[in-house]
Amino acid sequence: MSISGTSRRHTLKLGLVASLVGPAVARAQQGWPPATITWLNPFPAGGGTDVFARPLAAQVGEQLGCTIIVDNKGGAGGTVGASQAAKMKPDGSVFFVGAIHHTIAPSIYKNLDYDLEKDFIPITMIALVPQVISINPNRVPVKTAAEFLAYVRANPGKVNYASPGAGTAHHLAGELFKLETKTDITHVPYRGAGPAMQDLLAGNADMMFDGMGTSASQIRAGKLIGLAVATPQRNAEFPDIPTSAEIGVPAWIVSTWYGVWAIKGTPQPIVDRMHAEIVKALAAPKLQQIWKDQTAQVGGETPAEFAKRIRAEIEKWQKVVAAAGVKLD
Repeated sequence: MSISGTSRRHTLKLGLVASLVGPAVARAQQGWPPATITWLNPFPAGGGTDVFARPLAAQVGEQLGCTIIVDNKGGAGGTVGASQAAKMKPDGSVFFVGAIHHTIAPSIYKNLDYDLEKDFIPITMIALVPQVISINPNRVPVKTAAEFLAYVRANPGKVNYASPGAGTAHHLAGELFKLETKTDITHVPYRGAGPAMQDLLAGNADMMFDGMGTSASQIRAGKLIGLAVATPQRNAEFPDIPTSAEIGVPAWIVSTWYGVWAIKGTPQPIVDRMHAEIVKALAAPKLQQIWKDQTAQVGGETPAEFAKRIRAEIEKWQKVVAAAGVKLD
């Protein structure tokens, strides 16, 4: 057989394969969504991620005509669940619901077996909650940020702040505040935001650098005092609480945000569809009310914008971790 004849047969074979594979891929994408989709949440049930992920999953599932299960796989600041998610099949049956903590993890955990930017596809941020300085007035005798700064400077190391754990955004928000104010406040890590808040309310801790969503009801009830929000503008739900710039710490800008990722390799049409459905769901009145109650900014940015946010946060926290000398116990 001539070389040209062999070439023609090879070309015909490739064409036949392409004609078979192309429709198969198309059918797989047309068959999406499956009856059940899993959103893997790498934090314990009842945390901040659940607050937003569960109602959003229910709304998106309703729109898609399927069931979306939020599966909690907590451990090691969210890195255990993230590691599991990174190894899932990229067929659109599993998505990852994470938080700002995952942009901090690379600077804290030196032996991660996944890469947030390489093993996942950013879809969108779903909620952004400002950080607030919350103090127990029965433990710290102050009413304003100015009084607080004067107090901690007069009592170095004696005031403590509770956090959901080492390496979380709450922990790093405290370390950044200490760097910017040149103060000495002792970090006390807990196993989650719930236990930390319980101890703060019980008078076993002095303060928290907390997500506004968690502290809001306690501030409204007068059990805690909100001294400052870590945002450029005042919070509409708490207009009397000053911003970080207004208390003289303009670089203390921290928000706890939550987002959704696809597993690397997930077909682009599925990624695009999930993004569109999430954006649509976030506009639903019932979700808008939940976000408002949590004093949260509604997400919905493009995948490119979300990817840019992730890169900026990773770089920001690398610097904070290095400057503060943060190490896990």
